[in-house]
Amino acid sequence: MRTVVVTDPPRADAGDAERLGGFGVATVHEALGRVGYLGPAFRPAWPGARTGGTAVTVLCWPGDNLMIHVAVEQCRPGDVLVVATSSPSSDGLFGELFATALAHRGVRGVVLGCGVRDVAELREMGFPAWSTAVSAQGSVKATPGAVNVPVVLGGQTVAPGDVVVADDDGVMVVPRADVPRALTAAQARVDKEDATRAAFRRGELGLDRYGLREQLPALGIEHVPYEAWREQRG
Repeated sequence: MRTVVVTDPPRADAGDAERLGGFGVATVHEALGRVGYLGPAFRPAWPGARTGGTAVTVLCWPGDNLMIHVAVEQCRPGDVLVVATSSPSSDGLFGELFATALAHRGVRGVVLGCGVRDVAELREMGFPAWSTAVSAQGSVKATPGAVNVPVVLGGQTVAPGDVVVADDDGVMVVPRADVPRALTAAQARVDKEDATRAAFRRGELGLDRYGLREQLPALGIEHVPYEAWREQRG
């Protein structure tokens, strides 16, 4: 590993990132063809958290949060701090003091491939945090890592400046170059879902709305009156 801090990498537009955050993870994930999701292991520290921001990435050693301290200086308003470790770790590398420093810099949240702590304080602050564990286990500040290099979380590569979208459904990444397509596709999906919601409120069935009824016979699904079903069972 090269122990390096890359300064001022190109970022997606902060307003575009915020708009994607408003659409939410499920909508953006579906709109892009079900790519970029970090998986169910990443959970919010407190319910109702929601964000969309540009990634500042950190690679730490397990049980060591030195590089998070280094990374704070690289954060701008509209960023989301994204922390990976060089091997699996559940230690609580991030807590309320880090959140206080990041909130001062206008950071919109943190995504941790490790543990978080001070959950009650984070909830009280309203600082959004997602992690793979909640753990009081502390850390040292001794081992160099890297800031603003590509990292891998949940099988997804997150590059500095990519957009991170996170809410109660989890976390996903949108590559910086794909943000315009994501915005268009997400809006189209919202419009489609609004129309479908209105149809369901009128009583239309998903079987008909999605053209599923015609597919049932080919799938071997048949409708049988109850008495006939009883006779067939003997």
